[in-house]
Amino acid sequence: MNDFFIAPAIMTGLGLLFAVILAVTHRFLRVAEDPRVEETEDLLPGSNCGACGQPGCHAFAEQLVMGKMQPSQCTVAAKEVVDALAELLDVDPGERTRQVARLHCAGSKAHAHQIAEYHGFDSCLAASVVSGGGKGCSWGCFGLGDCKVVCSFDAITMSDGGLPLVDFDKCTACGDCVDVCPRDLFELVPVDQHLFVQCNAPLAGDLALSVCSVACDACGRCAADAAPGLIRMHKNLPVVDYSAGGPAQAKAVHRCPTGAIQWLDRDQFPEMDSIKARTRTEHNYEQLH
Repeated sequence: MNDFFIAPAIMTGLGLLFAVILAVTHRFLRVAEDPRVEETEDLLPGSNCGACGQPGCHAFAEQLVMGKMQPSQCTVAAKEVVDALAELLDVDPGERTRQVARLHCAGSKAHAHQIAEYHGFDSCLAASVVSGGGKGCSWGCFGLGDCKVVCSFDAITMSDGGLPLVDFDKCTACGDCVDVCPRDLFELVPVDQHLFVQCNAPLAGDLALSVCSVACDACGRCAADAAPGLIRMHKNLPVVDYSAGGPAQAKAVHRCPTGAIQWLDRDQFPEMDSIKARTRTEHNYEQLH
């Protein structure tokens, strides 16, 4: 009978012992948090999106207080919030080059050839595992909207042509769409960089056009017309290198026979609303040609 009570008594005793140890440890070894961390976190948007590179707003607030990051590195915060953070912490707000997510594909239903109908689970990842979807282009967008689902800021909608449209006004460059896309079609780029290649198929000539009418056919005219070093051809696709090349000019896209490389500039198309100016869809494709 005594054995019946021994085990619970031992467990209770151990529990009390560990509780005392934890209480004493907390009392004498705890590190007091700088009260500015809480004030800083209260000013932050609280989205915990990770776009700043930290796991959440609290961690970012700690880095700000320690002087290891700058307020402008919060891509979600408005300028007024960045200035308020800088004033609170008496630091330089820092300069921010705003980035947005852009898609390396313009192959909508009207342009990309379909070779099969996909009726599986409504997910790009599922389609990539099961059959590669129904598009003839093995490098193009599935159009099933995994990027839309993961976007915490409702910055992505799906067009009638089955392509994701990024709302630059809402996009915070958190990178969730980049991570979720099974074909690595999204890229975070500075919003003021206007030259962008909207194709990811490493094909050339008629072979490229056989899968998508707006695919890059690797003609190389964009590289020839651009400033020296700005555009180079790599695996049958133009690669724009703003750091190594000369000034970016719209003339680099003028002779592209398919429109695979675009000069994306919202100011160039004031008649378009913020959605239509985000990526080339059927609408602004017609505007450009």
